[in-house]
Amino acid sequence: MSKINALCVYCGSSPGTDPVFVDAAHTFGKILAENDIRLVYGGGSAGLMGALADAVLKHGGDVTGIIPEFLINREHPRPRQHAQELIVTRDMHERKAKMFDMADAFVALPGGIGTLEELVEQLTWLQLGRHRKPVLLANIKGFWQPLIELIEHMQLLGFIHSERRFSYLIVDRIEDALPRLLEYWAAVQPELTPDQKKVIERL
Repeated sequence: MSKINALCVYCGSSPGTDPVFVDAAHTFGKILAENDIRLVYGGGSAGLMGALADAVLKHGGDVTGIIPEFLINREHPRPRQHAQELIVTRDMHERKAKMFDMADAFVALPGGIGTLEELVEQLTWLQLGRHRKPVLLANIKGFWQPLIELIEHMQLLGFIHSERRFSYLIVDRIEDALPRLLEYWAAVQPELTPDQKKVIERL
């Protein structure tokens, strides 16, 4: 694989207290649509989830929502005709497995415990060498800084040993997320096409 065709975004089903988080979701959705990258996300219609999916669809992009049955009434997935593709799973485990299978890369926007759990699972698999898909933290207004510092603390105290494999990405501006991901592919996928290199330069 030498191209990011679909990107999984973990983010909150609430908007948070700072409007900059919703703004980042809108901006990133627009970027994905303009670069023909399918959004894979949790399927909800509220909060950052809804803002992100709305922006992708508004700008002509493709969206796949994946939601477990028990969350349908709580997170109110958008109607199938508005989500383009809505996959209902039996439980959270099946949801996360489908997200992993469908995505070429992962981005974590601000969110709550669920967002953190999904992100940490991908970081765990990355550390264990189970995949090489890039995992990026969108550290909007320092949202992920406490986690970044905790990981550094774990490394310092000798609890994280696989530094070479455990290389997640961090950006402070959402506009830098896709260029950073594509730079990753340029490093690990030498066959990056000239069109993809042009995208990196344009962004």
